[in-house]
Amino acid sequence: MSGGETLTLEAARDLVAGALMAAGTAEANAASVAAALVAAEADGQKGHGLSRVASYAGQVKTGKVQGTAVPRIEQLSPAAIRVDAGAGFAFPALDLARTALVEMAKSQVVALAAVYSSHHFGQGGYHVERLAAEGLVALMLGNSPQAIAPWGGTQGLFGTNPIALAAPRREGAPLVIDLSLAKVARGKVMAAAKAGETIPEGWALDAEGQPTRDPEAALGGTMIPMGEAKGAALAMLVEVLSASLVGANHGFEASSFFTAEGPPPGVGQLLLAFNPGPLSGGGFVDRLETLIGALEDQPGARLPGSRRLAARQAAARDGLVIAASTLAEIRAI
Repeated sequence: MSGGETLTLEAARDLVAGALMAAGTAEANAASVAAALVAAEADGQKGHGLSRVASYAGQVKTGKVQGTAVPRIEQLSPAAIRVDAGAGFAFPALDLARTALVEMAKSQVVALAAVYSSHHFGQGGYHVERLAAEGLVALMLGNSPQAIAPWGGTQGLFGTNPIALAAPRREGAPLVIDLSLAKVARGKVMAAAKAGETIPEGWALDAEGQPTRDPEAALGGTMIPMGEAKGAALAMLVEVLSASLVGANHGFEASSFFTAEGPPPGVGQLLLAFNPGPLSGGGFVDRLETLIGALEDQPGARLPGSRRLAARQAAARDGLVIAASTLAEIRAI
């Protein structure tokens, strides 16, 4: 990458955490956010990586994000909790939720956490993979500010509303499936806008509902849902489960994740954890490996997440190449 600089993962985490603390974020919160953003960068998910730091810091400075928020758990039952993110970053709240879910799911078989008054949660795979590392199957749904119009409409109503699942395997890294319900994550459009690049045809529509390759016009318009009408319906499903059910703002009620102006977004996340042993009668790992084996037997078929793991291994070995413009933004905070 021309004009870039290579950082070790540790150096990148220190850089991000330092910038967020300089903006007014508590040390523990900054560390949580930095770990997630650097993990996304290492996985090749740059739209959820270091390109977010400047906007995050700007929101802390204006109070749109409460950088010193301490998330709080309300125990609803032995298998359910509600987590108040306190208008702070999502990552500390989700760290707290994941820790609680491990013990709950192991004792109750199924457990869930409803997170509200929250913010951008980055790549969903980051959160569910950590539950899978504890032997659990995990599913996460989260809503985001309006980006997708209802099918046949022209105005954004739903967020890109990611869904992520992770499951432990017999050996090696968990299976992780992580997808946005737009054809691409909105963060990729933001990254293209920052880099002064165009976006491919078919990603987005402008404010008049016309196809555009201009990322700025796309950010002012709507994202095209994957699967068209079915994708828009899935986006509504996620709104119901991660906003209506959780008591959080819907996408059309939430302020932008990208700008420092306005009130806190107040979006929600729903995180579910399943103990696969009891549910499968002890056969889960064998069943999953049978499924994956059938996939891998097909020439050309690719297991979801394989590129992410390859990128992660390369980053651990070689470090991260960060664009000079991104580094300049972070170091100026």
